[in-house]
Parts: sequence; structure tokens; C-alpha cells
Amino acid sequence: MLPIKLPADFNEFLGNTHAVESLRSAIAASRMPHALILSGAAGAGKYTLALMLAMTIQCERQPRDLWSNGQALAGFCGHCSNCTRIATAANLEEQVAAAVLARDDLRETDKKETRVLIQPHPDVLILPPDPPQLLIKLGQVRTLIQRAHYLPAEAPRRIFIVTSANMMKEAANSLLKILEEPPDSVHIFILAENLGELLPTIRSRCATVRLGALPIEEMEMLLADRRPEVLPKQRSLIARLSQGAVGRAIAFDLEAYTAARADALIFLTNAAAALNASSNTELDHTALFKMTETYRAGADGQQKTTALLRAFSLLLEDLLLLNAGTPELLRNIDLRAELDRLAVALPFEWIERASHAADQVQSGLRRNLLRSLSLDAFAAQLATPIGV
Repeated sequence: MLPIKLPADFNEFLGNTHAVESLRSAIAASRMPHALILSGAAGAGKYTLALMLAMTIQCERQPRDLWSNGQALAGFCGHCSNCTRIATAANLEEQVAAAVLARDDLRETDKKETRVLIQPHPDVLILPPDPPQLLIKLGQVRTLIQRAHYLPAEAPRRIFIVTSANMMKEAANSLLKILEEPPDSVHIFILAENLGELLPTIRSRCATVRLGALPIEEMEMLLADRRPEVLPKQRSLIARLSQGAVGRAIAFDLEAYTAARADALIFLTNAAAALNASSNTELDHTALFKMTETYRAGADGQQKTTALLRAFSLLLEDLLLLNAGTPELLRNIDLRAELDRLAVALPFEWIERASHAADQVQSGLRRNLLRSLSLDAFAAQLATPIGV
């Protein structure tokens, strides 16, 4: 795994300039909200921005830039003790993997009570989704609440970063309590791909900043600069598939995506054949069940299934775009002919039902349901005629 580096300063953070400068201005004026939601697509830079804001708040040197209107913008030096320690959490995936390995070495009784927490600095605590369910757990939020009531040890503030809106119900309710009356020295950042995943009562107690998507043209220019080895046709495809998220585009594995998409297409073509077959026609589901058989439990099984469901969702969105008469917005532009055929065979009601069914499979993953059986049931549901 390649080491992940934070931008050296805010000038290197791509996109959403106005939102970022507003946050920097709030820090410089000591008006930063105690609770902040950073929303946006996966790869939009939410976690990177959260760490940069944490470094800005905790920086020992407190450098300042000037906005075009003369207003002060807070920054970070990147070299002081506080900045360098916070920056070590840039590669969150690696940190979480190490924490999980450490937990696995504990006694069974201790393992059940231990939650994954990342603490790069005494006054900065990061709450990632706890494996294997990948939810923010009650124990993690209880630790946040407990430490929020301590005074900062080495820095001006205590900062907590909740990296996902996917929370257990009990965890969400507990977090609400600290959001209602946060201590003066505390900042809580909550990262969310979909604001609807958060309780309305949590949203109402937080300021919200949304990181929008970059235009396709800018994404292609970025890819040409950062990934010159990618061919122009592939560059255009990646720019669309990354949905305007810079981090996703730079790290996009097109080969892995096309493999997941090939499996997702099997679901679609199988469903189209079943929905349009006559009652006495026998269908061959060999390819379908041969594919789902490969999704058994394993070290990378959950990631593989998640990639399949994401590819499936992108294909459904493309079918909706075709039905809406906006083919210029397609993401899977290399599959135009196949998508045209499927758009005719699969009605809107089916697409709506398929989207709900995919959400159910994703929910089942968090409950450790058998993947291959879940996907078989998913395929059977997709092949059921509308209204049955």
C-alpha cells in the first residue's frame, strides 16, 4: 500500500474553495462550530479536510493567510509537534488494520469489549467504523463522551472525528447527548456520505458543509497530471465513474471496477431475460450461480461484495438517466449499447425495487449474513415479475 500524504497546505486541497475558506475564516475568528458535519461522496476529501482542520486548530505556530477581501484565513505549519502527530493518521485504513490485529491478540473476553479507536495525538481521537459490521459502536461514542469532559492535555482543543454516519442506534442517541451541550474546548467533526443516514436531531445540532463534485473536465485534467499512465479513453471513464470525487479518481482501480461491473451485469441480464421470457421458457442460470459462488466468506469477501453492489448501483443510475432522456450524463460510457438494451427491458418499477434490494444486501453484510446465499436470494428477487 502506497503511503498517503496530506496536502502541504490548503492551496493543495482541490475543489470546494469557498467552503474551505469559510471554515478557515471561522477558525481564524475563533468562530468554529463545536459540531460540524462534512458531507460529500466517498473520496470527496472529507477525511483529509477534517485532519487539515484539526491541524489548523491545534497548530503551535498558527500561520495566517489573507483572503481576497482582506479577511484572515487560518492555516497550519505542518512541522510542529501537533501537526506532525495528527498527520500520521492520514492513512486511516492502515491504522484501522493495525488496531484490529492488536485487538485480535487480546483474550476473548477483552476482545468483545475493545473498540477500534485511532489516537494520533493526545487531544485528537478518531472513530472509524468498527469491523466487521463497519458501524460506529456505542463503546466508541462512550469513549468520546468520557474524554470530551477532560481538559486538553497538550493542544488548545480536544478534537473528535467520527468518520462515518453509519452508527448503531444506541451510538447515535448517545452522540446526541454530547452534541446538545458540548464542552467549550471540544470540536466534533462528523463525516457523512449521505446526510439522511444521520438522525434529524443530530443534523439540527451541527453546522453542515457539503463538499461538491468537481466537473468532469477538471477531473480529466487532474488525472492527466496525477496519473499520466492512464489512456485518454480510460481517463474519461474514470472521471465519470469517480463522480467528481478527487480522492476516488486518483485511487480508482479500473480493472477491479470492471471485474465487479461484469458480475453486476450478470444480475441485470439475468433479470431482463426472466422478466421478458414467456411462461414456458426455461432459463439457464448457470452463469449467475457460478458467479455468486465466488462470493464466499474470505479476507476480502466484504470488500468484493461492496464493490459489486456499488457497480450495480451505478448501472441502475445509468438506466434511469437513459429513461430520463439524458444520455450525456452516463457514467459507464463504454457500455452504451448494452445499457440501451437493458433500459428497454427493465422498467422503472423494477429499477426501484432493485435499488431497495441492493440496500438490503448491504444491510445484511453488516449482520454477517452468508454472502453467496444473500446474493442468490438477491438474484431471485430481481428475476421476480413486477407486482409478484
